Amino acid sequence: MSDTTTAGSLQEEVREYYRAKAAEAETSGACCSPDPQTFGPAAYDEIGPGTAPDAALLASLGCGNPSAVAELREGETVLDLGSGGGLDVILSARRVGPDGRVFGLDFLEEMLALAARNVADAEIDNVVLLKGTIESIPLPADTVDVIISNCVINLSLNKPAVFAEMARVLTPGGRLGISDVVAEDRLSPEERAERGGHSQCIAGALSVAEYKELLDAVGLKDAEVVFTQEAADGLHAAIIRAHKPVDSLTAPSECAPGGTCC
Repeated sequence: MSDTTTAGSLQEEVREYYRAKAAEAETSGACCSPDPQTFGPAAYDEIGPGTAPDAALLASLGCGNPSAVAELREGETVLDLGSGGGLDVILSARRVGPDGRVFGLDFLEEMLALAARNVADAEIDNVVLLKGTIESIPLPADTVDVIISNCVINLSLNKPAVFAEMARVLTPGGRLGISDVVAEDRLSPEERAERGGHSQCIAGALSVAEYKELLDAVGLKDAEVVFTQEAADGLHAAIIRAHKPVDSLTAPSECAPGGTCC
């Protein structure tokens, strides 16, 4: 089997897995761990009655609370990579307030439709939902103050493109606040794959060193990766932070809309 065939099979596996999750949003679960008591909605301290629609909570497939990790402030523009059923979009929209704006990006029509219903039910009006991939973000350069993401980057089959796109759309001085599954440096890619599948956020997880190297390669500085909970032996839910220097000049990206890499 060629690398192209393998990549295509994995992409379809991810699409079908999350398409099914959107269809069964009435059943809670988390992609990162078999224990729903430590992942998914349980990762959010601020969730209480009326915080978000039940469908958004039940569709939560994350491994942390990126809107809190990113320390969002009123008036900021936020991008959620892989926004799914919309929980992090809704929480972020409440944090940035009416003068802020939140973009939710997802590649599945089913998730976007679910998120749109949840945003409407939450009576949020400062959210824009976008269809697209995290490898080719459909926004201009220097657009967003903060990028969040929740257990999504590990799913990408072209992670260098994802990191380049994050650096491109961040404003100078902008920052990342990401929750993701990250491997200990001691694990090889083969050992990661032995511990879980790609759609379950295990096989595609980066190591700490790989995460930092990719962030540094695109000019995102002061990267930190902090483990929070174990997802599998040698793999952990983690908080990832970095920022784009204020004096940074955004270089054109081949993966920008209309570019040549995709």
